[in-house]
Amino acid sequence: MRVLLILALCLLALPLRAEEVIAGLSQRSVSLTVNFEGSEILIYGAVRREAPLPEESDLNVIITIEGPPQTTVVWRKARRAGIWVNTDRQDIRAAPSFYAVATTGPLREILSQDADLTHRISTRLAIFEARGVADPTERATFTEALIRVREAEGLYQQHDGGVDLERETLFSTRLTLPKTIVEGRYAARILLVRDGEVIDEVETFIDVQKAVLERWLTNLAYEQPFIYGLLALFLAVFFGWGASALFRLMRN
Repeated sequence: MRVLLILALCLLALPLRAEEVIAGLSQRSVSLTVNFEGSEILIYGAVRREAPLPEESDLNVIITIEGPPQTTVVWRKARRAGIWVNTDRQDIRAAPSFYAVATTGPLREILSQDADLTHRISTRLAIFEARGVADPTERATFTEALIRVREAEGLYQQHDGGVDLERETLFSTRLTLPKTIVEGRYAARILLVRDGEVIDEVETFIDVQKAVLERWLTNLAYEQPFIYGLLALFLAVFFGWGASALFRLMRN
């Protein structure tokens, strides 16, 4: 009995989380069809409080969506004898196939470096480098090159001020998955930040998959390439003959 009383008093003495995030998504699955042109995801939620709203600091919200990690190689080109050739390389052990960050304000201003290192929020820290290049400065150069390329392709996005926050309670943002995304499980994180530190975090997932026909054709192409080639040839002949027959019928 005495032990139970001590445990109860210890639990009562534990501090409650003053602010907690509750979030939702407009959709939790995306189907990659032949005519897929991208998908917009609405992320919304609210902040639940166990205490009055703090007055000494502002609340900020950071939202990220991260696609399945991929290994990749970044090459540096140099001009040799009038020809551009690959010279140095950097192996990237794991880089998100897609990464988007949306915030209520400039990321560097609302998030401390220590918190960024701990939670790996910025695009630069979401990428895990291999040690192909000994010099850390050189490794950073290759990583920045990868980020620039994928930003140009719409696969890496940063939207400072892209999260709407009303009365430090209700928040929402819209992030677009481009048509070039790969299938897999995408992780969406919602983080509450005060004084540069993360005070609460919630993670949920979006499943991106090929539609049934597209998946079947993809598996057939990789697992039975000969049959896939015959099928493609048959369809080309069939539709070519059908179009020719239709034109002849229209002339008559």
